[in-house]
Amino acid sequence: MQLSGNTILITGGGSGIGRGLAEALHALGNQVVIAGRRQQALDETIAANPGIKSLPLDVRDAAGIRSFAAHAVSAFPSLNLLINNAGIMRREDLLAHPADLADAEAIIATNLLGPIRLTAALLPHLEKQARAAIMNVSSGLAFLPLALTPTYCATKAAIHSYTLSLRFQLRNTRIDVLELIPPYVATDLMDGRNDPQAMPLDQFIAEAMEILKRQPTPPEICVENVKRLRFAAENGNFEAIFTGMNSRVAGGR
Repeated sequence: MQLSGNTILITGGGSGIGRGLAEALHALGNQVVIAGRRQQALDETIAANPGIKSLPLDVRDAAGIRSFAAHAVSAFPSLNLLINNAGIMRREDLLAHPADLADAEAIIATNLLGPIRLTAALLPHLEKQARAAIMNVSSGLAFLPLALTPTYCATKAAIHSYTLSLRFQLRNTRIDVLELIPPYVATDLMDGRNDPQAMPLDQFIAEAMEILKRQPTPPEICVENVKRLRFAAENGNFEAIFTGMNSRVAGGR
């Protein structure tokens, strides 16, 4: 994956990690198009970064994704890099026996079905490009879950698995497939913006971009802060870290 001269579509690009990636990649000489369902966030991002473009998109809208993809390709025919970043994270008390599963269903539609649908819709176009890439944003919690957000963690584990299969199926094409694995980052996701335990967003983006500069097409982009979770099972620490992390969170509720 080359770091400049691309036309990049980033879902959830109006805030958090999506906005951080958009600004960093824009600064490297890429045409960046951010997509999301919150128009105000999109407007604020493009106002602060002249040259970045935006398109409205609700990744939960199955019927709308294909029409969105067709419009994006028509408006930006050089589109060659898709970053599936949009996501939501909600606490779920499974012992509360909720009358419906609206939260779980919304998380699955946003975090898992959205990327799968958008990738499928754009894949025919990406295959025609001289070079292209798909980057899926998972989470350290894909590898070691936070028990109070079970569906979120499950969707991120699924995105990791999907990315492995996608990479293998596209191995003989010109499309690179990467996975960005964030740690707990200071964003509005789960009110983490002001949490001193979260990794500052600017530090995360800077370290992730440095990894890409050193190795433009790593299968996984892992900053140091996430390796403890990502490799817990391989290092034989899974049970200890899982119990400790979840006990601390439960004790602070």
